[in-house]
Amino acid sequence: MLDGLVAAVGAVRRAVVGRRDGSRLAYVAIAASLGVLLATAYSIVTVLRTPERLTPVAVGPAGSVPATDPVTTGTPDGRAEPSDAIPRMSTPPLRTAAPEAPVAPATLPSTGAPPATTPAPPRPVPLGATFAVEDNALLSYGAAVTIDNPGTAPAPAWTLVVVLPRESLRVTSVTGARASQDGATWTFVPEGDTGRVPGHGTVRITFRVNGAAISATPTACTIDGAACTGLPG
Repeated sequence: MLDGLVAAVGAVRRAVVGRRDGSRLAYVAIAASLGVLLATAYSIVTVLRTPERLTPVAVGPAGSVPATDPVTTGTPDGRAEPSDAIPRMSTPPLRTAAPEAPVAPATLPSTGAPPATTPAPPRPVPLGATFAVEDNALLSYGAAVTIDNPGTAPAPAWTLVVVLPRESLRVTSVTGARASQDGATWTFVPEGDTGRVPGHGTVRITFRVNGAAISATPTACTIDGAACTGLPG
């Protein structure tokens, strides 16, 4: 191709030189021929050196990811050390299940008979008392008070109060109790075996009133605050 172009340029030059005004025209024709020659030669050389430009580019399927060459990093001794382009996924540590709390065994209800309970002792009921004159003398008389427990439980203690008509009257010869005076009021409390009145039982207290033959009987009598029976009207 180059040889043909050179021959064409020479023919043009000879044709132009044969003419009278061929000097200027010859130079123009030669310059144009050289330009065409250089452009053609450049195109040929470019195509021969880069043939891949003429190769059609293959288009990959949609969504494909091009492969990535491993990146090399330097080492202290100058050798290249490849490294992975795709980061490594760390595996999370496995969780250990917490141990279950021990379950206490179910307690079955006992089918045996319930334990026997000791019944509470019955409460004492109010005591009763009966006053009586047993004998009369010239300046004194003998009296007795019977304390009665109508309940089943024993009564642990009691208090008997006798009120005489005058402070000058004296109480002597007391049995079954201890007596104390406060003016005309005499108080009797248990002594010895009479302190505990058994259920459905009685306790008897006797004493003697001195100082008058008439108008000397008690004006009041109580057992634990309850009125006695048997007083003269």
